[in-house]
Amino acid sequence: MRILLWAIGSLIGLVVILLLAMMSLSDVKPVVWDPAPNPGLTGDFAPNNHLSAATLLINGVGEGPEDVTRGPDGFFYTGFDDGRIVRFSNGEAGNHSVVQNTGGRPLGMQFDQQGNLIVADAFKGLLSISPDGDIAVLTDSVGGKKILFADDLDIAADGTVWFSDASQRFDQRHYIYDFLEASATGRLLSYSPATRETAVHLDNLFFANGVALGPDDQYVLVTETGTGRIHRLWLQGPEAGRTDLFFDALPGSPDNLSFNGTDTFWVAIPALRNPAIEALAAKPFIRKLLGALPPDALALEGQYGFVVGLDLDGQVTHNLHAPAGEVRVITSVNEWDGVLYLGSIKMNAVGLLALSR
Repeated sequence: MRILLWAIGSLIGLVVILLLAMMSLSDVKPVVWDPAPNPGLTGDFAPNNHLSAATLLINGVGEGPEDVTRGPDGFFYTGFDDGRIVRFSNGEAGNHSVVQNTGGRPLGMQFDQQGNLIVADAFKGLLSISPDGDIAVLTDSVGGKKILFADDLDIAADGTVWFSDASQRFDQRHYIYDFLEASATGRLLSYSPATRETAVHLDNLFFANGVALGPDDQYVLVTETGTGRIHRLWLQGPEAGRTDLFFDALPGSPDNLSFNGTDTFWVAIPALRNPAIEALAAKPFIRKLLGALPPDALALEGQYGFVVGLDLDGQVTHNLHAPAGEVRVITSVNEWDGVLYLGSIKMNAVGLLALSR
């Protein structure tokens, strides 16, 4: 009996030591949060194979073409995990060239009216790359504090750059900890080229991500990856300064957001919402322990392709899936001339899909 009691006591002691060690190694400070309702893949979001017809461009040129934009020269541009920004055409497969390397992680990007490529770089901040390839840092801080995770952007007619700062707690390499912590420190920011001032417009967002301006810059939308919501900030008219929900209860975690200029907001959804993960929303102790694990051990590998189109009233007009993962972990959707260009942080190619309207 004494031996048995000693063994049980030793086991309990080892468990306590292990738990204390994991607590000390974990940098996350989890909070309790309430997940938004999850409609699941039903109704407007019922599965199909529409994305499976996508073809692949610049296959094997680099890993993680997260966003795609079209330049004034008619070529397309994307950024890879190794910092390279590549120009390519949608024709011959081998037609591509390296434009620049930011030395960071280029994410959202778009050309301004002067022909400069404006880039939200996860590590460098908001960058401007001239037609000659010169890199300038537009802003990398706000309120005297460094911007930790510049993510997506859109540019207004007056030149103002609206962009997201996904987290004030964890950078891009450690983004998974932000989902464990759920402290909601993401922000919607703007940079004015006229005044060179950076301003905070929305905060307390659970991983602020995609950004898109509405028709005539009346409002700006920002996705909240951690909750599956899309927020709207009114910029003009009697509603100016007011915020509301443009869309609630997406069945996945939204990433980049784009507007096709007429009638559709495209929402990239790299992963379906995971009920098991959301079940831990009220269990901060368990999430604290999980924070002791390395990022690679926590990252969930998605193999699903999912894109949603919303009209100007936030109604679902397009529901595109690739359950078998022909295109997967889609982080951006941009439309030009009736064709969708699909970016991804996990694929080594850009997807291309002609729309059937």
